[in-house]
Amino acid sequence: MSRLVVVSNRVALPGESRAGGLAVGLLAALKERGGLWFGWSGKTARGEDSGRLHEQVDGDIRFVTMDLTKHDLDGYYNGFSNRTLWPLLHFRLDLVDYDRATREGYRRVNALFAEKLAPMLRENDTVWIHDYHLIPLGSLLRERGFGGKIGFFLHVPMPSADLMQALPDHVRLFSSMYAYDLVGFQTQRDVDRFQAYVRLFGGGRIVDPNTVEVPGGPRVRTAAFPIGIDTELIERQSRQSSSKIAVRDLRQSLRGRQLAIGVDRLDYSKGLPERFLGFERYLERHPDQRGSLTYLQIAPVSRGDVNEYRHLRNQLEQIAGHINGGHAEPDWTPLRYVNQNFAHSTLTGFYRSASVGLVTPLRDGMNLVAKEYVASQDPENPGVLVLSLFAGAADELHGALLVNPYDLDGVADAIATAATMSLPKRIERWRVMMEQLRRYDISYWRRSYLQALEEA
Repeated sequence: MSRLVVVSNRVALPGESRAGGLAVGLLAALKERGGLWFGWSGKTARGEDSGRLHEQVDGDIRFVTMDLTKHDLDGYYNGFSNRTLWPLLHFRLDLVDYDRATREGYRRVNALFAEKLAPMLRENDTVWIHDYHLIPLGSLLRERGFGGKIGFFLHVPMPSADLMQALPDHVRLFSSMYAYDLVGFQTQRDVDRFQAYVRLFGGGRIVDPNTVEVPGGPRVRTAAFPIGIDTELIERQSRQSSSKIAVRDLRQSLRGRQLAIGVDRLDYSKGLPERFLGFERYLERHPDQRGSLTYLQIAPVSRGDVNEYRHLRNQLEQIAGHINGGHAEPDWTPLRYVNQNFAHSTLTGFYRSASVGLVTPLRDGMNLVAKEYVASQDPENPGVLVLSLFAGAADELHGALLVNPYDLDGVADAIATAATMSLPKRIERWRVMMEQLRRYDISYWRRSYLQALEEA
């Protein structure tokens, strides 16, 4: 079995918290095969120190990280990755920053990744590159002579071909994906959109449902690999969560009322203003349920120095104040809005306490909160998941109540249905989803992807 080399923007270093399912899955793969995990250190270096490497070893795994200067970080990460590619890939053409300087910064840092990584590679290594920060890296490694297997996995959505071609110099960026042996996506819809782009704008053709032939003759395999969670761990955490003070305090504060919960990074793709307004519509359309349910939205601040995110935070604070001002009672606050981080094990306890899980992004590659909410439920008394049609998880979680997040009446009625659903129906829906989550967990995801890459 060849050595595995994982490349991602950030690296889960030994001793750091590894609550995320992705870190668990990648570390398990590296432990099985031995290997190297390469990425940005998270540190900002002085100009002359850009590209400085740091190394740690844990068993058969080498962790190598690289410093970036503020100039490089502003172009590559804060600029092109998060102000251009992130909105484009989430179908928000209105928010795309077309600054050419950040585009050059993105290329420069990807070239720096390739320059530092290429000398560490062995001829028979298998390289697995992750996400939109590093789209051209495989092509840059090929230019430097690496001939082994290289796979790429896109964790976020793939937009329609029309949106992709709106990016200046789009062919140069997206045709760099032709250097990969396997390009993996979260859903079959993402595969179809990428193939449509190759056919319409990328100069290639579709050979079969999982293969595209690109200009010059090479063939690239494309397939869906929906990412899973560490289902067993989350089940265990949620069972043990009742002893946690924060979980006990939350339950006591409800005073017997039901809880609806949303947990999202503060990002415009998550549809939080629409969700707040949908909850307000629920209060208006279902007065018979007034006072029976409290909605807790946890939304830790991310990218707080970006104008769009500051505006979003202000907008949510205004909507929350408006809702509570119009509907609160002396002993009941309908909407609790919290910009605080909680330990992952605490969150699973919050999920288990909630009769309704609200996961209504405007667009999401997968959305693991939806899966974690389901895995955290009490099998004897499970809650109900209200899930956006536009989350990748909607393709798998067929026991959820699916909604269009823009349809406020639909979201409102789904909340009301979830809050009053009978126990037998809740258990039936939950079991269908749990069977899916147990079978297709994070270990299945990484095994199936790496097997397909070896066979590509």
